[in-house]
Amino acid sequence: MAGVKDQFKLILNICLVMVAIHSANIFLNGNLNQFGILPGNVNSLPYILTAPWLHGSWGHLINNLIGMAVFSSLCLIRGIPFFVRSSTIIVVLTGLLVWFFGRSNAVHIGASGWIFGLWSLSIAIAWFQRSFLNIVIAIFVAFFYGGMIWGVMPTDPYISFESHFFGAFSGIVAAYMMTRGNKSLSKRSN
Repeated sequence: MAGVKDQFKLILNICLVMVAIHSANIFLNGNLNQFGILPGNVNSLPYILTAPWLHGSWGHLINNLIGMAVFSSLCLIRGIPFFVRSSTIIVVLTGLLVWFFGRSNAVHIGASGWIFGLWSLSIAIAWFQRSFLNIVIAIFVAFFYGGMIWGVMPTDPYISFESHFFGAFSGIVAAYMMTRGNKSLSKRSN
């Protein structure tokens, strides 16, 4: 039971840090947004690690908190090490791809790339490692959250669809790497 408690605390802490950072950003009149990804700008390259923690509004943050709680919970079924490694792959790869290919006239912030990565990982992992648990999770996510696929399309100039698209791609890469690249972890996580 301690495992579930630790997993809950991890998700809660991630969400609380996001709320604290957003509150500080409001207090600082949005000045923390300078730590988002500005594609092609070498100085913003380290910010691929800070951008997921920043949000443009309370609505943006709340939507991401819900997605983070749902998809982190599903990923954490496989354990905290699986979640941490998958999240690292997703955040770094998504950030790099946004830095290389994102619209250069915008600063890209928010956890949606991370969330789209966890979303696609939840589906793709069933393809790479066909266990009963993975298939059940994939069916659940596809049924209840399949509409997220539309989030990878450019619909609003103020939303980084690039983060959504590259996040979803990174989740597939993470699913492959976590099941093929490290057999011992994939065996322990089921």
